Amino acid sequence: MAKEMLRSGRHPVDEGERMILNNFLTMREISRWKQEDLTPGLIFEMHRMISRDTLDDPLQEGRLRGSDDKVRVEDEQTGDIIHQPPPAEELPGRMAALCEFANETKMTGYLHPVIRSIILHFWLAYDHPFVDGNGRAARALFYWSMLRHKFWLFEFISISQTILEAPIRYYRAFLHTETDENDLNYFLLQQLQVITRAIEQLHGYIRRKSKELSEMQTLLQDHSGFNYRQLALLRYALKHPSASFTVTSHQNSHNIVPQTARNDLDRLVTENLLAKKKIGKAYRFCPTTDLANKLRMLGSNS
Repeated sequence: MAKEMLRSGRHPVDEGERMILNNFLTMREISRWKQEDLTPGLIFEMHRMISRDTLDDPLQEGRLRGSDDKVRVEDEQTGDIIHQPPPAEELPGRMAALCEFANETKMTGYLHPVIRSIILHFWLAYDHPFVDGNGRAARALFYWSMLRHKFWLFEFISISQTILEAPIRYYRAFLHTETDENDLNYFLLQQLQVITRAIEQLHGYIRRKSKELSEMQTLLQDHSGFNYRQLALLRYALKHPSASFTVTSHQNSHNIVPQTARNDLDRLVTENLLAKKKIGKAYRFCPTTDLANKLRMLGSNS
């Protein structure tokens, strides 16, 4: 459902979909922001985008918590306080120091960029500068730092999903760091494990998709008339015969201009692989019946 929402451009229907859309849009912006130095204003914009329409009070988006905001981290089961963030009065100074650290201002010696990025993640989460959405903002900051240091693969890696697989380990790493004289090794080691796991998952995803693409190419019997975008759409259509596509959905899936998306779809209509129907003012493209056999015939005739 989430992929369909991003592909079609429809509005999210619940908070879960809204958070997915926010993450998607924020990552797009981080790819541009990586060229900029980190400033409090940029952190506020990250938080504003990542938390849009998900907070109880929309006025808290991109705004530091105040002294009247009672923010603390509690154990969900016992209600015990496991972290009390610094007072609100300290936040402007702490955020300025965080930006200096991120930008390597007044720094001497060498610190590996991955370690720096993990420390930024911990720092923002520890300070809890916002009423809510601190974890999402901290992970967005981690991505900004990794992409800034040219770890481009992280544009395609989700540490959030890996953290959700074992949330207790994540929170325990925070707790151990705070209770053991702020020894960051606990959090560093845990996040390095998360990164390793996330990279392994990405490699697994690439292997699966490569196998699917190979099977699709076999089905087409090396027919070379289709580009990779069209092959991806056909593969999806074979799995989801009731799916439909639009110029916008195809454009969003591959980050291409509308005319290129339109040309891709019209070519598949010409080959009788998609049917083109006008609904309202827009056209929708649906897989034709018996698509697999048509692909085999097309391949055998190529």
